[in-house]
Amino acid sequence: MAPSGSRSIKRGCQRVLYWIPVLFIALIVAWSYYAYVLQLCIESIEDTGEKVVYLLVYHVIFIMFVWAYWQTIFTKPMNPLKEFHLSHSDKELLEREDRGESQQEILRRIAKDLPIYTRTNSGAIRFCDRCQLLKPDRCHHCSVCDKCILKMDHHCPWVNNCVGFANYKFFMLFLLYSLLYCLFITATDLQYFIKFWTNGLPDTQAKFHILFLFFSASMFSVSLASLFIYHCWLVCKNRSTLEAVRSPVFRHGTDKNGFSLGFSKNFRQVFGDEVKYWPIPVFSSLGDGCSFPTCLVNLDPEQPSSPTGSNPANKSAAEGRQFPSKPLRESQSRLLTSTPSWSENETLLDDKTAALYQSLEPLIFRGMFDFFSSH
Repeated sequence: MAPSGSRSIKRGCQRVLYWIPVLFIALIVAWSYYAYVLQLCIESIEDTGEKVVYLLVYHVIFIMFVWAYWQTIFTKPMNPLKEFHLSHSDKELLEREDRGESQQEILRRIAKDLPIYTRTNSGAIRFCDRCQLLKPDRCHHCSVCDKCILKMDHHCPWVNNCVGFANYKFFMLFLLYSLLYCLFITATDLQYFIKFWTNGLPDTQAKFHILFLFFSASMFSVSLASLFIYHCWLVCKNRSTLEAVRSPVFRHGTDKNGFSLGFSKNFRQVFGDEVKYWPIPVFSSLGDGCSFPTCLVNLDPEQPSSPTGSNPANKSAAEGRQFPSKPLRESQSRLLTSTPSWSENETLLDDKTAALYQSLEPLIFRGMFDFFSSH
């Protein structure tokens, strides 16, 4: 009982620690609201028209920013459908086999009825030991969430959540509106920042809020701009961060552009077909997260011509679940309405790649921490 209790306490402490970056961002945003609305607009700006315009535009951007951030944090990541989980009989059969090749034969048999086109680096079926499921294309196991996440991009400490199929659009809008938020504050605060250095502002409390508001918004703007531009490039190429670091492997080999359908279709796969929903943090992405159209010409001979094959036992399970057809050329594609350690190696690669991104992302914000810790 003691080891189990200690593990529970450890997990509880970790959950609390994971919220520290989110709390930091929340405190910065709360202070920026106070500094901009009360100290700058209400206390320092004398022109009524300028004050009203600034407050109106500010609150529109602020609401969209907070809304997108909230959605990114509290939208649960989507996990693979039950079709990808091993049945009880398949689990028992897999456990009885002690050879990797025999296990692969079992997994290949199960994968024939599923739209799985990607493989491990060794050409094996991608299987998660911890979740006991065949990984759908673009799905990876997150060591922090301890779950397989559909179209996992990365685990972001700043939102304490996995960014994947369910909330990638929200994450993009969060980056966009947070960048606009910082740029707007920087632009409208600039003239008063200049007055600070030319002694054009009265010596009040607002004077120092205006100074720090400009510095912090400027630094956040640079950091967020680089991150937003990078993810815009990923959307245009239809890649996740993990796929940009390590290209997906198909049966014919590695193909970094295997899921790219062209700019328009790549963009719509994330933001949806209806333009009115693009700027709003509501889910409008296309597909189910388990299957994706590709632009591959070399078809996978192990996959059936229809996703469910001709097995009657699997027909009923697949009814109502529309998987994509065989990979097509880009001009024909439509968006959707080894050894016993082979699976462990794949999971280890996922964890290492995710850890690499998680170690790089905080560096973008290191200047912010340095600034606030020095004042």
